[in-house]
Amino acid sequence: MWKRERAGKLRKALRKWVLGDVGPSTPPPPEELEQLRLAFKARYHHFKLLLNANNRALEVMAEMEEMIRGNRPFGMTFVRSRCTRVSTSVFQIIRHLDALAPGKYTELYDRFRDIQKKINPFIHSSAPATRAAPLVVALEDVGAHAADLVGAKMANLGEVANRLGFRVPRGFVVTARGYQRFLAETGLQAEIDRRLQSADAERLDELYSLSADIQQLIIRSPLPSDLREAIEEQLKLLQNRTAGPVRLALRSSALGEDLPGVSFAGQYRSELNVSADNVLQAYKEVVAGKYGLTAMTYRLHRGIRDEDIAMCVGCLEMVDAVASGVLYTRNPLNLREDELVIHGVWGLPKPVVDGSAVSDLFVVSREPPHRVLRRDIADKSLRFVCDPDEGVCRLDVVGAERSEPCLHEDQAAALARLALRIEAHYGSPQDIEWALDPSGDFVVLQSRPLLPTGMPEEAIRRNASRRDAPVLLEGGSTASAGVATGTAFVVQRDVDALQFPPGGVLVTAQALPRWATLLGRAAAVVSEKGSVAGHLANVAREFGVPALFGVPDACRRLSTGRIVTVDADQRVVYDGRIEMPEISERPQRKLMEGSPVHRALEGAARWIVPLNLLDPDSPDFRPGNCRTFHDITRFCHEKAVFEMFRFGETHHFPERSSKQLVCDVPMQFWVINLDDGFKAETEGKFVSLENIDSIPMRALWEGMVAVPWHGPPPVDTRGFLSVLLEATTNPGLDPALHSPYAIRNYFMISRHFCSLQSRFGFHFSTVEALVSERDSENYVSFQFKGGAANLDRRIIRARLVAGLLEELGFHAEVKEDAAFARLEGHGPSFMVSRLRALGYLIIHTRQLDMVMTDGYSVERYRSQMLDHLRPLVGECLQVAAGDSG
Repeated sequence: MWKRERAGKLRKALRKWVLGDVGPSTPPPPEELEQLRLAFKARYHHFKLLLNANNRALEVMAEMEEMIRGNRPFGMTFVRSRCTRVSTSVFQIIRHLDALAPGKYTELYDRFRDIQKKINPFIHSSAPATRAAPLVVALEDVGAHAADLVGAKMANLGEVANRLGFRVPRGFVVTARGYQRFLAETGLQAEIDRRLQSADAERLDELYSLSADIQQLIIRSPLPSDLREAIEEQLKLLQNRTAGPVRLALRSSALGEDLPGVSFAGQYRSELNVSADNVLQAYKEVVAGKYGLTAMTYRLHRGIRDEDIAMCVGCLEMVDAVASGVLYTRNPLNLREDELVIHGVWGLPKPVVDGSAVSDLFVVSREPPHRVLRRDIADKSLRFVCDPDEGVCRLDVVGAERSEPCLHEDQAAALARLALRIEAHYGSPQDIEWALDPSGDFVVLQSRPLLPTGMPEEAIRRNASRRDAPVLLEGGSTASAGVATGTAFVVQRDVDALQFPPGGVLVTAQALPRWATLLGRAAAVVSEKGSVAGHLANVAREFGVPALFGVPDACRRLSTGRIVTVDADQRVVYDGRIEMPEISERPQRKLMEGSPVHRALEGAARWIVPLNLLDPDSPDFRPGNCRTFHDITRFCHEKAVFEMFRFGETHHFPERSSKQLVCDVPMQFWVINLDDGFKAETEGKFVSLENIDSIPMRALWEGMVAVPWHGPPPVDTRGFLSVLLEATTNPGLDPALHSPYAIRNYFMISRHFCSLQSRFGFHFSTVEALVSERDSENYVSFQFKGGAANLDRRIIRARLVAGLLEELGFHAEVKEDAAFARLEGHGPSFMVSRLRALGYLIIHTRQLDMVMTDGYSVERYRSQMLDHLRPLVGECLQVAAGDSG
């Protein structure tokens, strides 16, 4: 009660003073004015916090838009964290607006909850497999219909055996439900989720540690009793059908593996020649392979959610192969060629699939009688065979057998007939792993869709004309087609991989599957050894990374740090950067597009990023029409500015009203004196520049008027058409959609603080700065977005702005056509000099987007602006960490 009485007395006292009941020489009582001042400061505090939360939300939205383009890898950790950040920021915005105008906009809380409910399905885990599914199933009961239960690899193997009648290893599969039972019973899933959420997926060293920790967690955990008993029961059934001791190959068959375009080739773990006594332990090790470094980075680059991968495991009778290898029913580098391609070695297929040794090559006609059109017989110095006790061992091949073909021509023809029947069944080219047993029968070990790659023949012919360039290496085999330039980096150990640079050329002695971890960052691959049929070659083709295998002396000739151009099509490595049209013409594969993670981000972003509330003067501009988080931020920002500006009116406090700045420039500015930004209070609606006492505002203004702006730059025809097209397709550029607070340029100031909200045409700028004697509190935050040209030109202009700011010591980022920059912790003179530079850039970078056509234009304006900026900052540019204040 006493608070209401006190407030009533305060209003009466102020009313008398404002309306003249008390003479102007008699101000309101000091304590009442102080209370009103404190009330204003509280509102201003909420206003600043709202602006901070608004900036954070918009930064996250810009980051989400950039990732949706699909050029950079990201995982569900990114999607969940960004959705959480933007949600938190938007809720804070609503809360601070509610503090500015209590009870006036409470409907926003309901809209927030409704939008959050629409986002939640895209960021929560998938439902687990049905409880009715078996933990373990015999392979003879498996077919293509069971892919969701046993994974595509085992489903395909069961299909080949049970539908086509071909021989495959006998065995059984621990299903997706068995995997989920294991992780749920032990509490592993919750712990793994926690660790994944807290890890930085872009740091390879952190992923190494995370991978090792999670794998050890899985291997040390006990299996649930019902799962252990189900595996042991299937083992007994298999032993009863086997003459001697059973030996098994435990192979991954994860959900999502061996699907078209997503092969996971060599990314998961297999355990070969495992005794019955060790099957349970080997099962856990294969499950742990889900979190091997190569598998984790593969999922990251392909946009596959961790929760969508259940690790099924095939437990198959081991085949003691005489010869084995990989067959492609089409040439993966050119599907139009009417031929099959067979790679083979003595013994087990390990050296073919892991790229550790050379193999025989047979090119076979697809037409009966399937003649061998070409054969290249390798010097096969080793073979892998089953160890008599357990595991596999490597043996040296001696004598004439080293140079003998591992297949006779009639065997190659028989294998071709088998493969073509599998291809006909699936209706698409196949990648088939095969083995020849001691009885002379072929056993199918795996069949999956073949991922093709290649470059148009006319491009290959054009590249052939580059033979006059300096050549470092020639020869080898094209494992993945294409041309790329980068800095060579030799990788021989895991520690080398940690230092591999983005855009580097991976140079290695062996094309091992574990180097697939680097393909998301590599421009090209050159290996001294390796097979076109190997796992690394498969993943390189999948990622669209040019790869050249079997190039002798590559590690010595392509030393780390050397700029090289790899032409995998012509099997040549050039010295230096060779300009080839194909490097720029060949579109970059957007591996994230269409992936589960990308779809999750797109789905969530539909309720976050779009802006529907465009016109603040429209009757539809109200809380109930906020359909996205961006709508809420737009609405709250507009209303927060409105509530701050009407403070003087509602509290009869005219000394806090906005005043138009009297200045000799063709633009209009209004100034809100938040506390002590004027040297002296003024009557009327105007304030002169000489009366401004705000340190950051005066610094900005000095930069804005330091160099006269001579109007828009001359625009070529393309630039003019670009502007017309953008203006007709982007509703946000409609000049009819205005707000008295958004289109006017407002300074909100105190002596040490300034917030500038400006719009010049289609260009939006926001500056917030605090400049005081306490260095640790000082900061400048800058945002720049918009333009009338097309997106490409606006992005170039944003990069120009960010680059200039980085030379001034700002931390700058570009997201789409928006530039964000921040500077903090410097002395007042340093901050003032940077604010002058910002003032200059705000004026002189507008409408530059229309002439951002090429590198020459960018460099021309950059050089000109640096010349103007040097005297403004009063020192040499490229000062970053040092404090000149």
